[in-house]
Amino acid sequence: MSVVILPILTSILLALSFSSFSAVDGSAFGGNLWLFAWCGFIPLFIALENKSLRQACLAAFFCGVVFWSLTIYWLIQVTLLGQIVLVLYLAIYFGLFGCVIYFSRFLPVKSCLFFLPASWVLLEYSRSYLFTGFPWALIGLSQYKNLPIIQIADITGAWGVSFIVMMINAAIYTEVRSQKPEGGGKQKLIIPILILAVVLIYGYYKIYCTLNPAPCTPIKISVVQGNISQDLKWDKQAVGFIQNRYRELTSGAAADKPALIIWPEASVPGVWGRDDAEFAQVFSLAGQLHTNLLVGAVSYFNQNYFNSALFINQLGSPAATYNKLHLVPFGEYIPLKNIFPFLETFALIGDIQPGREYTIFRLYPALLERPVRASAQPVNFGVLICFEDLFPELSREFIKKGARFLVNITNDAWYKEGSAPYQHFAASVFRSVENRVYLARAANTGISGLVDPAGRILGTVANAQGKEIFVQGYYSQSICLAADKRTIYNRYGDFFVVFCLLLDAGVIISILKNRKSGEGSIFSEKHGDGSVFSKRKNRTVP
Repeated sequence: MSVVILPILTSILLALSFSSFSAVDGSAFGGNLWLFAWCGFIPLFIALENKSLRQACLAAFFCGVVFWSLTIYWLIQVTLLGQIVLVLYLAIYFGLFGCVIYFSRFLPVKSCLFFLPASWVLLEYSRSYLFTGFPWALIGLSQYKNLPIIQIADITGAWGVSFIVMMINAAIYTEVRSQKPEGGGKQKLIIPILILAVVLIYGYYKIYCTLNPAPCTPIKISVVQGNISQDLKWDKQAVGFIQNRYRELTSGAAADKPALIIWPEASVPGVWGRDDAEFAQVFSLAGQLHTNLLVGAVSYFNQNYFNSALFINQLGSPAATYNKLHLVPFGEYIPLKNIFPFLETFALIGDIQPGREYTIFRLYPALLERPVRASAQPVNFGVLICFEDLFPELSREFIKKGARFLVNITNDAWYKEGSAPYQHFAASVFRSVENRVYLARAANTGISGLVDPAGRILGTVANAQGKEIFVQGYYSQSICLAADKRTIYNRYGDFFVVFCLLLDAGVIISILKNRKSGEGSIFSEKHGDGSVFSKRKNRTVP
């Protein structure tokens, strides 16, 4: 029974670390339970002791099915068939990790402490990019409120955080399950403890630096959360209601005198390029309030639809447009539909075309009563639409092209009230830390707010009871733009993933050499406590 119960326990612990059971009433449930991720894999490690390769793979696959069913349960609001297929696909990566756990028993304990986390990072990376990618619920992202730990992301990206979390899981397991008749059993934990200590010291140092910034340029930004039901968004009879809602909220935000007001993804109830009357009202609103306005809109040009972000200047004129680069498969387009027509049954929206360039918006903060001088320097920013904030390379590229801060506009209304908005918001926090920039987020039904370069959530749209999702409102916050300085991760990208690949390759080569020389023969016997004892070097391995 342990081969069933223990994987389920792992699934529950990991799912809780992503707040999968919180937010039922829209509240944050005291924050996500990130601590469970640091020990969540231990029951799975125990369950796979002495199991064959096939058993290990199947048990871990089962663990993955349960975990993903609990974590993306909200997808059933959109497509039951699609959710089942996605859960089964994502569980394959857990199954592959079961194979990794099986082969780790042939390694010295110290090697396992690095082989297991490196392999997990490689599996997460593969999942993030194969078949257009699904980098949702990376183990590192569960730590988005654990500020000291996530600061390392400006060097390693989220992959480094995943590595540390898995390494501690492996270290705790080997300490609890190992049998060391002689002294010195704690020595194998020295390296993981030192690495964790270095990460924490670095984290607190970076937090201190952001709390005491160098002289910088202040700029105020407002985000608007319209809270428009998905059933109403494209209802022609609701156009007036939607326009009035955003007009009211925008007028309230304008009273704070922000340099930029941001609406969510597809917030304008019309198609730009076809519904001129709806957009004329939006342009007029920006002009009347003398404010720069960024709105999400579906656009239609050159016989193609795009998911766009439209920047409207203080004069009420459209100044620039960004078309979403990374589309949602089966949500915005149907991959391979000419080859597999049945795939259209998975589609949520329709056929959107991807954009072709990274558009950098130029924001002139000066108000109309102080006209912009020709010599005035604009503040550049980049926009991530919908789940583009899940892909760190997009954020890095915007920063490389001169963006001083990032904006994410999205619409998670599809998934009703649940934990999806919180899981999604975690990615935005990491994009801020990785690039050491502010990020403003406007979501139709939440979470909308601002994140600082250390990943601190400065504030969100919320009602009097603290509810952050499926409420309407706006939030204004001044941010301080320091001198442009790119991080190691922004410059060099996913080099840490390459490091993990080389580390695993080195371990595998070492195993093959030992087996070829006859030193790799392992004879295991089961102890009463279920651990496996290697006669070759008198050690216990996972």
